[in-house]
Amino acid sequence: MKSILLSSAVVALLVFSGCSSKEPIVDETANNKAEKPAQEVQAVETETVSAENSSVMGENAESQSDTNEMSMASVENELSSVYFDFDKFSIRGDMEDKVSNDAQVANGAGSSYTVKLEGNCDEWGSDEYNFALGLKRASAVKKALVAEGVSANRITMVSYGESNPVCSDKTKECWSKNRRVDFKLLP
Repeated sequence: MKSILLSSAVVALLVFSGCSSKEPIVDETANNKAEKPAQEVQAVETETVSAENSSVMGENAESQSDTNEMSMASVENELSSVYFDFDKFSIRGDMEDKVSNDAQVANGAGSSYTVKLEGNCDEWGSDEYNFALGLKRASAVKKALVAEGVSANRITMVSYGESNPVCSDKTKECWSKNRRVDFKLLP
């Protein structure tokens, strides 16, 4: 009986997965465009840059890029991580001052950057649960920053779950360091 059912299922799959009898549709618009007469092309204006000017421009661009990166890194160092209790995503009372300070930095020196909030968890819980918890933590910090005056359009969030630990020891102190939201700046 099982072999009859199995063979019937195989035959049904073969019948239903056969080739389609429809003809392929060819897009004729590409052929029509080729038949149209070409429009006149206007001459492109070019500008010649001497070798000494290009090296100066390159040095200025590099130094400005280095300055921007150093500036962004220095502002990022002023932002402090927000830590959470086990299995919680509400901001602790001792972290509210840090969030306020982070909002001031984001609105001041970091006003020209996008703020990326990275939610992290300890190793307890499933991967799916920790990714969701990390996102809830980042969302809680985002809401607090928006309440402090940071534009919601400048904030992005990501959850790393338990995949981005700062400490890998098997102690309570280490696990508490991994339950956090980190701040990164994006140009």
